[in-house]
Amino acid sequence: MSGDSTINPGSCPIPIEKYPHIVMAHGGGGRLTRQLINDMFRSAFSNDLLERDHDSAVINVESGSIAFTTDSFVIHPLFFPGGDIGELAVYGTVNDLSMSGAIPKYISLGLILEEGFAIETLWQIISSIKLASEKCGVSIVTGDTKVVEHGKCDGIYINTTGIGFVPDGLTISPASIKPGDAILLSGDIGRHGISVMAKREGLEFETDLESDCAPLHQAVKALINANLDIHCMRDLTRGGLAAALIELAETSNYSIEINEESIPVCDPVRGACELLGFDPKYVANEGRFIIILPKEQQEKALSILKTIPVSSNTVPIGKTLNTKTSQVVLLNAYGSRRILQLFSGEQLPRIC
Repeated sequence: MSGDSTINPGSCPIPIEKYPHIVMAHGGGGRLTRQLINDMFRSAFSNDLLERDHDSAVINVESGSIAFTTDSFVIHPLFFPGGDIGELAVYGTVNDLSMSGAIPKYISLGLILEEGFAIETLWQIISSIKLASEKCGVSIVTGDTKVVEHGKCDGIYINTTGIGFVPDGLTISPASIKPGDAILLSGDIGRHGISVMAKREGLEFETDLESDCAPLHQAVKALINANLDIHCMRDLTRGGLAAALIELAETSNYSIEINEESIPVCDPVRGACELLGFDPKYVANEGRFIIILPKEQQEKALSILKTIPVSSNTVPIGKTLNTKTSQVVLLNAYGSRRILQLFSGEQLPRIC
């Protein structure tokens, strides 16, 4: 779903002929603040917890453990091929919860708005958040809005906090990784970072390239329902596949061996990376994850993941090693090996 298709211009609940843009008073706590909250946010995200209109949402905790995460989104541009900042905020939060095996349930929504930001554009983003949260089965139950002077913010920044419930007895974390585990990758990499950069810089490809921005909760749920012994999962956002693997090797104290030829990269991403000097293994994704589990369960996991659209192209890419060197070793087609290292900076800023 692209940002351009999420709104009927006549449906914005704010009288945009009177207030076509955000003004400082929208963040002042008075009448315009209440109008923004009640007519736009509350109408979009209506649910029992939100309607209590209190300083915090009080949630009755289900059995099991709670997963709790927070994230901020400052992407530029706000709308990109395959998504927008609203979808990104919801899916990014849902995916972080899912990586611990949690069932995503609740999200808080914090908005930093710039004076002069178009009300119609804000409604477009709110509509996108509404649709994305409904798709993921999560509720927006609390939030906050601040307005800053023109020039002090790039239109809109979004902060989210997510809460999910972890089923009893489920422990998915780097500490559970064991030597000999198989490592699966849920699809081709680099789409999000390259599509955002291409939109930002006005680059064109021979074929359409869209971000992989998508929720991963259904794929994770299917794995858990199959009673697989999942040791660890990690979504591949900033720093891409390489950063995720390096972090897991360091945290688990086991080395990881990856077959470079097994890592899928689509032709537009590969071509753009070659042209611009990027390594796709370090480029951000917003709808890909790795799964680490016992080798003997690899084929069952693959058969499950391939039935779900977001993970239909899952492939095995490597294994964990019985060493304590905490390295990621890349094995190429010629049999030579090299060690993956973290970049000291960021290849593509403002991509999430």
